[in-house]
Amino acid sequence: MLYYLFKWLHKAFDLPGAGVFQYISFRSAMAIITSLFISMIIGKRLINYLKWKQVGESVRDLGLEGQKQKEGTPTMGGLIILAAILIPTLLFAKLNNIYIILILFSTVWLGMIGFIDDYIKVFLKDKRGLAGRFKVMGQIILGVVVALTMYLNDSIVIREKVREQTLIPTTEVFKMEGGADKIKIFSKNPVKSTKTTIPFLKNNEFDYSSLLSWLGSGYRKWALLIFLPVVIFIIIAVSNGANLTDGLDGLATGTSAIVGVTLGVLAYVSGNIVFANYLNIMYIPDTGELSVYIAAFIGACVGFLWYNSFPAQVFMGDTGSLALGGIIAVFAIIIRKEILIPIFCGIFLAENLSVVLQVSYFKYTKRRYGVGKRIFKMSPLHHHFQLQGFHESKIVLRFLIVGIMLSILTIVTLKLR
Repeated sequence: MLYYLFKWLHKAFDLPGAGVFQYISFRSAMAIITSLFISMIIGKRLINYLKWKQVGESVRDLGLEGQKQKEGTPTMGGLIILAAILIPTLLFAKLNNIYIILILFSTVWLGMIGFIDDYIKVFLKDKRGLAGRFKVMGQIILGVVVALTMYLNDSIVIREKVREQTLIPTTEVFKMEGGADKIKIFSKNPVKSTKTTIPFLKNNEFDYSSLLSWLGSGYRKWALLIFLPVVIFIIIAVSNGANLTDGLDGLATGTSAIVGVTLGVLAYVSGNIVFANYLNIMYIPDTGELSVYIAAFIGACVGFLWYNSFPAQVFMGDTGSLALGGIIAVFAIIIRKEILIPIFCGIFLAENLSVVLQVSYFKYTKRRYGVGKRIFKMSPLHHHFQLQGFHESKIVLRFLIVGIMLSILTIVTLKLR
């Protein structure tokens, strides 16, 4: 909103300083500052309100150290995160940008699903919360919306690189570094595409439609048959991964903040023709605007850590964890970096896999030997380390260090291929 206001003031009255709102870097900085301010101010008030309403966490006794002390800690703190993301984005982003519209819809949709789950647990006193099938159904609906929007909306395009000889010279073409015989340039004509990025490979663009090449000519028009289930799977996997990670004070929030920084870098360079050229990566017009959103996302996570770090004064609940994971998944899909998710979301992946392996191995051994055996002392993975005697703070800190290393590796993939 402020973007449009100051744009009008700059045009109509030539107001000194109003033009600075045209710059993504300035609006991103303002978004993260505003997000931090909102999360800290709203956070304290919401915690006091939740305490007054006696909205406390019911802790299932798993025999973990310090677990019973968490009983009664206010939950549904994800509302703080959602407010700290949405308000700065509405203030500083271009609201007619299709990517901003799509990511805002994803944020509200998943936040609503998580809120319903928490409401059932807290106010209706049903520890089961929202039935799992309804959560998955909500995630599937979001996946369908995201996939169809990206596939059908004419504003979601990429600029492909083509050989210079095939184009008439134009100021809208940007040359790459390299020998004269290998020079490629961005086409001035944007195209619809289901291409994505593969890490560690040269010419690292992969088109989902190529999996249907066996259908013969015209196979590209059936690309949605591959793209849709891939999008749905990614959203479900990452959203549930974040939900499973939310088991120790500050773990899910801190991990999400680190992932947010990584996504911010990837979005900015993908939406900037100069950096896209230098790094020899896919150029996606208008995705640079997502930097404003992800800045608010980072600020919201860091601000929430003020109250969520050990010992936590508030838990985010499913209101926050489902939304955080889903936001990360949708954001990565939008900037066509979803194949990098196993790297920069390595913590979420490890937590997810630990549960899958634990359950699968237990069922297999029980069926074969009559007695179920376990790979880990307990899953998700962070509880395994708790039972090994590690303090909660040490586990969280070490997981975050690993998360930082994975994020650096992700950014390095821009040039390491």
